[in-house]
Amino acid sequence: MSLNTAHANNGVLLHAGECILLFCDNVTMEFHGQEQPEFIGSKKGRIYLTTHRMIFNAKDQNEKMKSFSFPFVTLSEVELEQPLFGANYIKGKCRAQPNGNWVGECKFKLHFKSGGAIEFGQAMLRAASMAQRSGPGYDAPPPYQPPTSDWYAAPPPAYQAAPSGYYGWMPPTNAFPDMPPANSVYMTDMPPPYPGINTAPMQGGNPQPVGSPAWANPEYNPGYQQTGYPQPPNYAQSAGYYNNYPQNPPPYSPQGSYKPY
Repeated sequence: MSLNTAHANNGVLLHAGECILLFCDNVTMEFHGQEQPEFIGSKKGRIYLTTHRMIFNAKDQNEKMKSFSFPFVTLSEVELEQPLFGANYIKGKCRAQPNGNWVGECKFKLHFKSGGAIEFGQAMLRAASMAQRSGPGYDAPPPYQPPTSDWYAAPPPAYQAAPSGYYGWMPPTNAFPDMPPANSVYMTDMPPPYPGINTAPMQGGNPQPVGSPAWANPEYNPGYQQTGYPQPPNYAQSAGYYNNYPQNPPPYSPQGSYKPY
């Protein structure tokens, strides 16, 4: 995990080739086991499930934790809880990435104020398992590396309709039909340092996106204004989420656990 590395201009900041699978507003995060000021107290905001990680963005711009990145390779002991009294929630443990603005481990709880904890949690476990099979195991999370380029508004393929899912699996966008607001999704040319569900085997020490579009190539210049705002995408023509469709799917084996009660 890395702290305050996944936000830009009141929006979310993605890696090149990373795509949003699910988006949910009105969630609350709680952290335990860390005394660092950024982790203290309940945080309200938005949650994103991407091809490589989970990202929390705080709504309050005065919040010390403005964003928190949860790469799948740093998660463990993830469980979906359904208490007899109270709302469902997701809990788990995460490890810090070197150079990620915090050290050690912490536990987290993710509450969905508008519902959807079970659907989101099951999708996260599925994506995490698929991503794990796309790259080698890690004794320790790979270090966080600051972007080497400016950020820019992400082209619509990062969060628009998909013609098909991953390995025959479609994220439950029916349970999360909302898209991120216009001019709130940004990207850098830095590729993810850890595998995702659209990642090919490691090449030259770095995971490479499978079938990534031209805009994921750092040498491609689509004319987007660096650190600026292009015209917002036409949401009437693009609704849902974008997914690349890799070939030769590996067998699926769920990670974590699901507790019905």
